[in-house]
Amino acid sequence: MTTPNPKTRVLTVDDSATMRSLLRHALVGQGFEVEQADDGVSALEWLARNDCDVIITDINMPRMDGYGLIEQVRAGGAHAHRPILVLSTESSDEKKARARNAGATGWIVKPFDAEKLAAAVRRVTH
Repeated sequence: MTTPNPKTRVLTVDDSATMRSLLRHALVGQGFEVEQADDGVSALEWLARNDCDVIITDINMPRMDGYGLIEQVRAGGAHAHRPILVLSTESSDEKKARARNAGATGWIVKPFDAEKLAAAVRRVTH
C-alpha cells in the first residue's frame, strides 16, 4: 500500500453516523486524512473555514442534499474546481446524470469497497 504524501485531506458528507464512521475507518486505513460533515449545510460551513483535496458526498440528506452541495461548491469560490465524488445507494442513470450535470466528478455505489474508494480518491487527486 502506498501512502499519499502529504496526506490527502478528504471531506466526507453523510447524514448517517454509521456511514461516516465506516468512511473514516476505510479512508484513514488507506492513509488519508478525514474530515466529516453531516449534511450539505455543515459541509459548506466547514469549507468556508478549511481546505480539502476531495469531497465525498451522499445524495439524500436533510437541510441540503448532495445535489445542492455540488451546485453550491461549483458556483464559485475556493473550492469550485475541487473533485467531488458521490457515494450513494442510488445508482439510476437519471440520478448519475443529474449529479454529473451539477458538477460531480464521479459516482460510487454503497456499500463501498475500501480499496476501490481509495483508488477513486487517488485517481481524482493526482
